[in-house]
Amino acid sequence: MPAGGHQTLIVEEFEPDVFRQLIEYIHTGCVTLQARTLLGLMNAADYYGLDELRKACMGFVQACINVDTVCALLASAEKYIQYKCTKSLVQKVLEFVDSHGDDVLSLGSFALLPEHVVRLILSREELQADELTKFQAAAHWSRRFCDTEPTADLREVMSNFLECIEFYKIPAGVLMREVHPVGVVPDHVIMNALAYQADPSSVDFRKVGSPNRFRRMSLMTLPSQEASSLLTEKVAPIPEGVTQSPTTTESSTPESEKKSTSRFSKSTRMKLYRRSKTLAES
Repeated sequence: MPAGGHQTLIVEEFEPDVFRQLIEYIHTGCVTLQARTLLGLMNAADYYGLDELRKACMGFVQACINVDTVCALLASAEKYIQYKCTKSLVQKVLEFVDSHGDDVLSLGSFALLPEHVVRLILSREELQADELTKFQAAAHWSRRFCDTEPTADLREVMSNFLECIEFYKIPAGVLMREVHPVGVVPDHVIMNALAYQADPSSVDFRKVGSPNRFRRMSLMTLPSQEASSLLTEKVAPIPEGVTQSPTTTESSTPESEKKSTSRFSKSTRMKLYRRSKTLAES
């Protein structure tokens, strides 16, 4: 230990904001929950054995899934997908996206999600969004990506999403007015869609239908066994003595956010400061 009596420990498993909230909970017995850090805090509580905090987070996530927070939750889930708690809740977030597809796809924050998450959402058979909205969301994501990667080609980036969109379901007039002029959909795709609308027997359906549709699938990084387990795992109830206030957005005031309290042992506090293996070391 240095002469000054201080030692720096590096915690690589969790983000600074998440760990700061964890320390706050340990020192004060309460913490304000926010959608941006909720999944990280839930997994940190599970990792360090703070069971009441973990249960409170799992219960609170049900209340905070809404249009304003869903993209933040998905982005956070991407960071912590290796943890069991995240895997048990990702499916619920995706099901919310399915039932609010048009609203979620129209969010500016949707374009900030990783490409494979966007592809997953656009490919879900349960997604309740029209094909034009899906096209516009994919085009918005592709333009934002090209803004950050100057050498990227917009048509090439957009090509990664074309198989997720069924263009034949977009009315012919809309195809010609709003899709074709953008210049990111190959002419043969537009032609096949128009031909199918005029005479379905004139085009092989495999050329116009989406070959990349998924039912009840979680993040693409999950093995099939883990994805199926998401459907049966139950969420623990809020522990007795913990109160919850309704929260709709990340920016809610402290009065409308939830605080959680519990007692914890010295061994739990000691575990908090012990550096554990990273994924690369496991």
